[in-house]
Amino acid sequence: MKGYLVRTPKFVQRMFPERVWTFPNSDLPAGKTGNTVYLTFDDGPIPEVTPWVLEELKKTNAKATFFCIGDNIKKHPDLFRRIIAEGHSVGNHTFDHLNGWKTNTAEYIENVINAEEEMRKVNEAGSTKLQDDENVVSEIPDLFRPPYGKISSTQSQILQQKGCKIIMWDVLSGDFDPSISEENCFNNVSENINAGSIVVFHDSLKAEKNLRYVLPKVLEIISEKGWKSERI
Repeated sequence: MKGYLVRTPKFVQRMFPERVWTFPNSDLPAGKTGNTVYLTFDDGPIPEVTPWVLEELKKTNAKATFFCIGDNIKKHPDLFRRIIAEGHSVGNHTFDHLNGWKTNTAEYIENVINAEEEMRKVNEAGSTKLQDDENVVSEIPDLFRPPYGKISSTQSQILQQKGCKIIMWDVLSGDFDPSISEENCFNNVSENINAGSIVVFHDSLKAEKNLRYVLPKVLEIISEKGWKSERI
């Protein structure tokens, strides 16, 4: 299946500087310090995988960012609220996991808006249940990741005008790829992750086998290096 780049080349990052690819020490989010990595999980939440991811993150007090599909939020609202209640941040991944290159702009933007509305509706419905904890994100941040990383310049510009931050990545685990071994999936991350990296995993059934092998080992590496995993 291997038709993707594990590490995003610098020239690609320079081609689209308005998108966020990594957080080098000179360009850290407010309140963040060096030696921080940013683990992200796309395509959830689903009950078969997401709760396990949350438990693994909790073991090392790691925080992450979940780019959620609107339809999955609608199906599993309590799980979406649990992500937030446990101190992680959430982002928009469209309502139906659309490929921006194959979707006209009007339909794509409407789909993103529908996902945002679902996120806010579910969050507000459960806001009284959230803990009184500084680690809990009470507001939905305007983070967006295009499914497959495929979005047109026009689509990107419109979303940015609406206040969205387009979050890409510099390390792609390939956990979704059934043609690679668990060990190769782990190597994709371990050999490329650096302080400031944004790493892509998937809390999906397709990625489950690789993810269950790789995530605990990556969290162990982060701890051994003295790094922290933070939400975006």
